[in-house]
Amino acid sequence: MATYTTYTSVGQAEDVSSLIAMISPTATPFQSMVKNEKTTARTFEWMEDALRASADNKKVEGADASTITIAPTTLRSNTCQIIAEAFAVSGTADAVKTHGRATETAFQLSKTLKVIKNDYERAMVGISNAVAAGNASTAREMASVSAMISTTLDAGSNSTDALTEAKLLTLHQTCYTNGSEPSVFMIKPADATIVAGFATATGRNREIDAKTLTNVIDVILTPFGELRTVINRQNLSTHGFLIDPSMFKTVSLRPFTRTLLAKNGDADTHNVVGEVSVKHSAFSDSGMITGLS
Repeated sequence: MATYTTYTSVGQAEDVSSLIAMISPTATPFQSMVKNEKTTARTFEWMEDALRASADNKKVEGADASTITIAPTTLRSNTCQIIAEAFAVSGTADAVKTHGRATETAFQLSKTLKVIKNDYERAMVGISNAVAAGNASTAREMASVSAMISTTLDAGSNSTDALTEAKLLTLHQTCYTNGSEPSVFMIKPADATIVAGFATATGRNREIDAKTLTNVIDVILTPFGELRTVINRQNLSTHGFLIDPSMFKTVSLRPFTRTLLAKNGDADTHNVVGEVSVKHSAFSDSGMITGLS
């Protein structure tokens, strides 16, 4: 008697979100440095509040209490974006012995997970997008990180200008004045070479080993705190982000899942899909330099 088993069933879903998290974490540094939280809504909301500015606070002895005007909190929101990629592998392709892989399906799944993780990183920090609600014929789009940061510094008077240490210090001072404590300066690879050049400024010395030339700055210490330099291949080319990772979250309505679709002929079609977004708890907490060349 034939027994129906999971080996022959169609439509099984496999949770691959943990696999995505393990694939080249340094390739997607923003995802690696922030925590994840679940949502149960396609569009999710949160409240943002702030302390009032400091003021002269002195009262006459015995005076009646006077109440303050309470400022309302700010309602923020973002939407979850569907990110998906499908691939099909023939029965023969999985059966034949190939170099460097156990099966073609496993190899293609590994590649797909890497691509999707990069696409998610790009959606958050590689483009400048406002939220798009979408409809039956238009895909929803999450608001990117750049749309959720209100503290900005234009790089200069030209349409684009190079990153400078002075601009970084100015932005860091503004963030500090606002009450925020960013700890990461996230930039594109080309700007990392500019940051490395900070070490050669007039009056600065660096140690050079007889056999090793070190030309990198991992940590920048300013009067306003310590910044860790993070290079991101997906980083928006015109922006440098000064962020506090604790204030950001990746958000999942549907964690990334691999589903084996209905079989059609001598091939298996696999679909990897997730419904995800990003959240910044306080828009004024982080900062960004815009207009970089």
